[in-house]
Amino acid sequence: MAVQLNHTIVSARDSKASSAFLAEILGLPTPAPFGPFMTVQADNDVTLDFMDSPGAISAQHYAFLVSEEEFDEIFARIRERGLSYWADPHHREPGEINTWGGGRGLYFADPNDHNLEILTRPYETG
Repeated sequence: MAVQLNHTIVSARDSKASSAFLAEILGLPTPAPFGPFMTVQADNDVTLDFMDSPGAISAQHYAFLVSEEEFDEIFARIRERGLSYWADPHHREPGEINTWGGGRGLYFADPNDHNLEILTRPYETG
């Protein structure tokens, strides 16, 4: 059996709003409830299960591999919303995208300050 990531839990102040944000930005299906979670289904059968967290939220990093066309669509939604974005994970290069590994990538924050990333090519392949 090959080991595959099936799901991960994402802490959120508001699981409905946070899951909707991610689904809308990435162009994914509307989140679905499952028990205490709001789930966002990625195309590789992995779900991000958003759960309300009453305490402080420790920011996490979530990277999404997308096609060149999807990158353009997502980037357009980021700009339409006036969201800040950076070329690097430490947010030192504002308003820029990176071309690491021969692809394109950028970082942006979700409503819980999770560091989200979209990239068109895995960095280790470039």
